[in-house]
Amino acid sequence: MDFTFSDDQLLFQDNVRAFLTNEVTPERIRDLWQTDSGRCDKLWAELAELGLTAITVPEGFGGLDMNELDFILLAQECGYAGLTEPLVDTVLVGVPLLTALGSEQLDLQGEWLTRIAEGKARLAVGQPGNPLVADAHVADLVLLPHGDEVHAVPREQTRVVRNESVDPSRQLFRVDWTPSAATCVASGEQGRALWAAAMNRGALGTAAQLLGLAKRMVDLAVDYSFERKQFGKPVGSFQAVKHLMANVAVQIEFAKGPLYRAAHAVAHGLPEQGAQVSHSRLACAEAALLAAKNAIQTHGAMGYTWEVDLQLFMKRAWALDKVWGDRGWHKARISQALFSGAVKPGAGNTF
Repeated sequence: MDFTFSDDQLLFQDNVRAFLTNEVTPERIRDLWQTDSGRCDKLWAELAELGLTAITVPEGFGGLDMNELDFILLAQECGYAGLTEPLVDTVLVGVPLLTALGSEQLDLQGEWLTRIAEGKARLAVGQPGNPLVADAHVADLVLLPHGDEVHAVPREQTRVVRNESVDPSRQLFRVDWTPSAATCVASGEQGRALWAAAMNRGALGTAAQLLGLAKRMVDLAVDYSFERKQFGKPVGSFQAVKHLMANVAVQIEFAKGPLYRAAHAVAHGLPEQGAQVSHSRLACAEAALLAAKNAIQTHGAMGYTWEVDLQLFMKRAWALDKVWGDRGWHKARISQALFSGAVKPGAGNTF
């Protein structure tokens, strides 16, 4: 069996990487920090022109009808670039949640999925148990939990209160709203299943971004280590510095397998997808956090300063480590899957 990505998938990744490298620069990220919303309508329109907002939208609503495995490499590139726009939450979490509502909500789907595919609407998705919603201030539709219920709430029916984040690029808000029969689009067993699926997709998207962030921090540290000199030599030539980066590089390579396997499991609805998503989430988080730690050490005291670009990606990694389930939650889910016999341990099965 061939587990490699197709040429089309890799070409799409290359094109997206080239676009994000040119358009989402550290300078542009800093400029957005100075704006009220921290977001850019022009950039969102450009993402739509590339077809990124339409990737997971069904073909009947003007989308490309692709799945999580098709998007996972692109989510990784979003992390590498430090993309501020809510593309991953909209495409990987919000759109599948709307699509899974079924034919009972055809009018809702017809309105919003079409607008999302055209780049004319953003989604924000709340997480059960988390009072804060990312990008609720720019979302045209907010998908919110209320017990087991799923509510689709237009922005004008909400009031948002900003909450500071360790990452200035991450816009978090408490959403005040009133649940009603008009906004409720799923409940009971269907609602629980929808939120469980959203949790998996949210954690999967977070893992992909963390892996991209890990690679970006390594690249920044390597570049800096060859610019900075001590004793007349670049610090990157010293063995101790090489070991710092090599340790992260190993973690990144070991995290790729669990991430892509989890994306395959989610895309095909496999029963073991929960444990595999948690495995990928833990592996990618460990790689990103080690990358942040070692990159700071490679930069020396400069690694803690506001002026160095490393902080843009380091803070994003710290922030994303706490969303869609923290490491404790995901470790507990893997533990339960192992001891209940839901997954088989050992080489060729679990790890």
